[in-house]
Amino acid sequence: MPSYNYIIILISLSAFFAYLNQRFIKLPFVIGLFFLSSLFSLVALVLKSYYSVPFDQIRELVINTDISKSVLNIFLGFLLFAGSMHTNWFTLRKYLKDITVLALGGVIFSTLFVAVAFFYVAHWLGLEIPFLYCLIFGALISPTDPIAVLSILKQADVPEKIEVTLVGESLFNDGVGVVIFIALTQMISAGAVVFDFPHFGFLFLQEAGGGIVFGLVLGYILHYLLKSINHYETEVLLTLAFVMLGYFISAQIHISGALAMVIMGLMVGNFRKDVAMSNETKEYVAKFWELLEIILNALLFLLIALVLVVLDFNLKYMVLGVLTILILMVSRYFTVNIPRKTSLTVLKMPKPEADVIILGGLRGGLSLALVLSLPASEVKDVLLIVTYICVAFSVLVQGTTIGTLAKKILRKMQPSWEKSARH
Repeated sequence: MPSYNYIIILISLSAFFAYLNQRFIKLPFVIGLFFLSSLFSLVALVLKSYYSVPFDQIRELVINTDISKSVLNIFLGFLLFAGSMHTNWFTLRKYLKDITVLALGGVIFSTLFVAVAFFYVAHWLGLEIPFLYCLIFGALISPTDPIAVLSILKQADVPEKIEVTLVGESLFNDGVGVVIFIALTQMISAGAVVFDFPHFGFLFLQEAGGGIVFGLVLGYILHYLLKSINHYETEVLLTLAFVMLGYFISAQIHISGALAMVIMGLMVGNFRKDVAMSNETKEYVAKFWELLEIILNALLFLLIALVLVVLDFNLKYMVLGVLTILILMVSRYFTVNIPRKTSLTVLKMPKPEADVIILGGLRGGLSLALVLSLPASEVKDVLLIVTYICVAFSVLVQGTTIGTLAKKILRKMQPSWEKSARH
């Protein structure tokens, strides 16, 4: 079957699931789409024992279309640029200290904590996963994704600080997590079997520093080009070209395309935006990237559903996934509370706010995209199943309960809000 036909199937299924959700289920878009994609995988796995032909075609799709390269080289750049472009930097910088602590220190701590715990739990289950791969798993599962819960949290009337902190943390820990992930995978590609800190440090600085500088350069050039014309069709096309070309060049010169896209997106969305774009252009650019982000998330969920159909499930992998959920919850608790409770009070926020921040640490599309991008191996199959179980719990359980829990937690703070409002 030609690749174009596969794209037709993916887009059609995405549209069908989106319609079912909006017409009947009425869950938030991301949660509803993930739920229906998961249901699709479950039904397909049940039918797998009775009908074989469709699954042979799906296996052919997964193997021949090289999903791993498509996800890493196409999806990530678009998703990170879209997320950062819609972020208000001027609101973000009011809480920059808290965001930096969670996004930088939090991801590094979480990567190490999850890697060590995951290694020993896997070993206890009789699964020999090299520690370097455990670090890779820690890096890909640590970044948070609040897209699924932001609308719910707004309905819960959370303070601006919580909403902005969750968005800012996700924005920057996506970049940090991807940099750590790529540095570790490059070590494996170079033949490393154990963690080499000097080599990792060099790769991290090269990826991170180069990505930030390149993002600033791209952002300024794009700003100049947008400012020099007033034609929204051309300006939308320019943003699309810069994302595609910028991410491609980053890969060729071995710097972080993820951080470059985050920085460039922040500049497009905030740096003298009124000078660079007319109101009409700003509206079209924002709507275009919002729609593209939704489409890519839909395709990503369907891709992971297709990959799961052709995997051979092992009970140990599923047990490891459930235990990893507990590891992530403990890691998130420590990530927020260690800096909050130190004598230096690095993270200044009351306990109710911290509790909501902990609950809002959902895992989502980025983790799935990163694990899909790993080269084919038995270890990848384990990590893929574990990642999917963690994301499924995060989106379907945490995502659907956080609104009610946040209201209960924040009700304790209501008197203090009202007092601060009167003053």
